[in-house]
Amino acid sequence: MTEREILQKYHTVAVVGLSSDDMRPSYSVAKYLKEHGYRIIPVNPDETEVLGEKAYPDLLSVPEPVEIVEIFRRSEDVPPHVDEAIAIGAKVIWMQQGIRNEAAAARARAAGLEVVQDRCMRAAHREMLAEA
Repeated sequence: MTEREILQKYHTVAVVGLSSDDMRPSYSVAKYLKEHGYRIIPVNPDETEVLGEKAYPDLLSVPEPVEIVEIFRRSEDVPPHVDEAIAIGAKVIWMQQGIRNEAAAARARAAGLEVVQDRCMRAAHREMLAEA
């Protein structure tokens, strides 16, 4: 599945590492996605609410189906989030720009998930789907 197909097909995004600090990339990317029709679910044990949405401490605590797990964590911190994404039946792992973890990506692919690494979801949406 291409990035364009992922962005068109799936619209519920759990943002791991989403911060309420509006200077952080996670905040601005999630805000953009929400403004473009995506359902944003903050996943951060240090937050209670971000962008008007209830935050959850981990993916296993999210009470609704998640399609895309967008990860804003250091590359070495990715594996447990991938394991949780597999456990909850997510469809896509999307690692933000600058984040790569080949072992975790291989585990996700082996479990049937689509994987995007080292790519900004906002930039991908702007390039492929935003109005000219």
